[in-house]
Amino acid sequence: MNVTLSPRALMSLLANGPKAMDVLETALGMGLLDALEPGPVSLGALAERFDVRPLRLYKFLDCLESLGFVARSEPGDDIASATYRAAPGLRDAVAAVVGPDAIERDRDRYPWRRLHGRLGESLRGEVSMGDDDFAWPPKTDAQTADFERSMAVGLGPVIEAVHHNADRLWSDRRRLLDVGGGDGTLAAHVLDDAPGLRVDVYNLPAVAPLVAATRAERGHVGRLDFVGGDFLAEPLPPGYDAMAFVRVLHDWPNEVARRLVEKAYAALEPGGMLLICEEFRTPDRLAMQFFWSYFLIGVDTCVSRLREVEFYTGLLKEVGFERVTVLPGGWELVCAYKPATGT
Repeated sequence: MNVTLSPRALMSLLANGPKAMDVLETALGMGLLDALEPGPVSLGALAERFDVRPLRLYKFLDCLESLGFVARSEPGDDIASATYRAAPGLRDAVAAVVGPDAIERDRDRYPWRRLHGRLGESLRGEVSMGDDDFAWPPKTDAQTADFERSMAVGLGPVIEAVHHNADRLWSDRRRLLDVGGGDGTLAAHVLDDAPGLRVDVYNLPAVAPLVAATRAERGHVGRLDFVGGDFLAEPLPPGYDAMAFVRVLHDWPNEVARRLVEKAYAALEPGGMLLICEEFRTPDRLAMQFFWSYFLIGVDTCVSRLREVEFYTGLLKEVGFERVTVLPGGWELVCAYKPATGT
């Protein structure tokens, strides 16, 4: 159900974005998306099921079709005989974006309106986000805690990818250090899938209470712990046969990303595994990253750079890792191993 639009048509849809969201929220709320996804279903049957006027529903469905979300077959002049089918996964996608726990709702609370209508000034450096708006790296305990809570909201695709590959990742691992692992949400999900594993979250000391709360809530006392530190200023702690950088490296320039991978190599036990999970640079990821691309126009300290997967696979090999593999999933995972012998 791929749709290729002319630039002019795409601009028209963008200009009507709030109206498009109104259509999608209405379709979700009334249950129409649930009826459309199994499809095909006739307009007449839909109108009767939802007690709406057929001609008005026809135009409503035109809105969905214009967005590329619905395919229509209209065999004759009677609009009631037109049949419709929604794109697979549409209902869940709409719920994810407009539901109460939507990433987009969380991101919208950031003060992006300071830049709205002033992007030209911001590009010239005349308008910026102040530390009270968005400090990167976070400068206070409160800023750190708030940032980590926000990042946990967007972990869904990562959790799914790691769960899908759990047997391959953790079956022969004993101790994992989740570097920059936020409030421990991902670590708790990993432990659900790996009963023989222990996980330490390595993060700034201000995050310790958040990890403690996650540990208590998820019931992983004795298996989920916290190690405080600053991965930019200090070596990574030794004693682990697995480490992970999940949505960490993209925030830093190339040379810093390289230095962090080198620190992981130095700290890992021989034969240890390094896992990298990022939003690699694809059209889908760029679209879903749109908010941060927009918001961080006003922030010079945060790179937030979507890189091609080849950057990470090449970097791992250059540092000395072997068996570099890209594992499939909603978000791809890159795993690599330190040689079992030698340096």
